[in-house]
Amino acid sequence: MSHDRLRELGCEFPEWRPWLTLVEEVLRETRDPKWEACVPEPPASQARTVPLLAGAKLALEITAVGGWFERLIQTAHRSGAPKMSTLNGILQNRVNTVDLFTFSLCQNSQRLQETAIDLGVDADALQAVTLLAPIPFLQACNRRWAPAIVESWMAGYCPVCGAWPAFAEMRGIERRRYLRCGRCGSGWQALWLSCSYCGVTDHEELVSLVPEKSGAHAVIEACKRCLGYVKTFTTLQGSPPAEVMVDDLASVDLDIAALEQGYRRPTGVGYALDINIVHKPSGSRRRRFWRT
Repeated sequence: MSHDRLRELGCEFPEWRPWLTLVEEVLRETRDPKWEACVPEPPASQARTVPLLAGAKLALEITAVGGWFERLIQTAHRSGAPKMSTLNGILQNRVNTVDLFTFSLCQNSQRLQETAIDLGVDADALQAVTLLAPIPFLQACNRRWAPAIVESWMAGYCPVCGAWPAFAEMRGIERRRYLRCGRCGSGWQALWLSCSYCGVTDHEELVSLVPEKSGAHAVIEACKRCLGYVKTFTTLQGSPPAEVMVDDLASVDLDIAALEQGYRRPTGVGYALDINIVHKPSGSRRRRFWRT
């Protein structure tokens, strides 16, 4: 289903095709079982405001992770997009796999920008591409950890990885509100009439925007206090985790409408992760340009 929708988006927006090729590569990688082996046991208990991934110690097979980074960067380089073509500079340098994966996993924009300067590549392209790299791992975390999410979780950021939501869903005839993570695919119940970012509950500070082309099934929920917004879809059931990032792309018209009204998504993460990554020995001796 994802493949068909990406192809439709490519026909509707030909200029997106380089990026859609990368997204398709990421979705294909999420089905690789090697990522399941990277997921640690969830914490024995979860605090109401601390994501399950916060403070985790990860044992990664660096050769396998490096191979995935290499394939992703090569796909970006061959995409034909001018900025992404500069990423060839990464292929010509020895890159610290652990650091790059950690920066991407934690959405550390400053460190990714510094890395781009050191490598002589376009910073926007490096950040956009490398932020896709941890998604297969994060999707595996969600598959394993979803039962461990506390029912009382009401924070605006993801209970698995701390990311801000890609959109919200009003599900079923009861119209319960769920937020969805575009990185790990997690979904969690959220309060009505509450800003996911600043927590304001004053109805006079909250507005709903209904773009003409969206129809009755999609609105933009926005906050006049922090100027954040969340796309909201009415649906019978939630999107499968792997479809969330595609649904987010397919509804870019709502993002444009929100931006035109002065609203925006917050940058970075809702909860800063303190991740410790250690090298897991690999059975493969294949040499790559990555180092640890």
